[in-house]
Amino acid sequence: MFYKLTGIPEENEIVLCKVTKIYPNSVFVELVEYTKQGMIHISEISPGRIRNLRDYVTVNKQIVCKVLRIDRERGHIDLSLRRVNSNQRREKLDEIKSELKAESIIKSVAKKIKLPVGEIYKDISEHVFEEYSHLYLAFRDVASGDADLVKLGVKSNIAKELSGIILEKFKPQKITIEGEIQLSTYQSDGIERIKSLLSNVEKVSETVSLHYLGAGKYKLVIEDYEYKPAEKNLKKIQGLLDNFDKDKLSQAEFQRDKKD
Repeated sequence: MFYKLTGIPEENEIVLCKVTKIYPNSVFVELVEYTKQGMIHISEISPGRIRNLRDYVTVNKQIVCKVLRIDRERGHIDLSLRRVNSNQRREKLDEIKSELKAESIIKSVAKKIKLPVGEIYKDISEHVFEEYSHLYLAFRDVASGDADLVKLGVKSNIAKELSGIILEKFKPQKITIEGEIQLSTYQSDGIERIKSLLSNVEKVSETVSLHYLGAGKYKLVIEDYEYKPAEKNLKKIQGLLDNFDKDKLSQAEFQRDKKD
């Protein structure tokens, strides 16, 4: 992977790591994006008692961790594996996967125009990283027509070759969060209350849609191109349902589909 960050990560940052050494009470890793070393204490591997760390990690395995503490003077970075939730892990792995996809496109272009991959990567990244944190974010904008590689400073001959492959490989793909909302109320104006709630749910975002299933049940669908905004909208909707549920005569429940 060509992508590297300078300096050291921030506390609470989610990082990709590669296990390098396993000791009885700790695991040492390399922070892939920073080329720095870090340590995970046994207590931060998994909840509960651990008899053998090798049941949880193996040398050379890539894992997603959270930065707990940084000792800048000594250069020590303490990490946690158990404090990373499933959404954070998925987002980080999706980010790395997308960046590797962007780098594979550069490799294809390098081979086609017969120039060293490292040389082309450096030429492209030094311009793109002035506007974007990752290549794949720029490539997505190029695919959607919201960015132009030449305007970003990439040489025209390279930009031409890149753009063609980007349009093919980075077509936006939607992710979907689905679940079922069940509402009930014994208020005299209950129907109006439910209508108002459903209207407010749909107003959260254009990516949100509701479908009536019958018997006070509604199918909630959130479609977006990234998990972060989708999860943010779901949190807003849950807030509306929680507020509706505070009424002693009313009830709102949301069950998220397990596939999400």
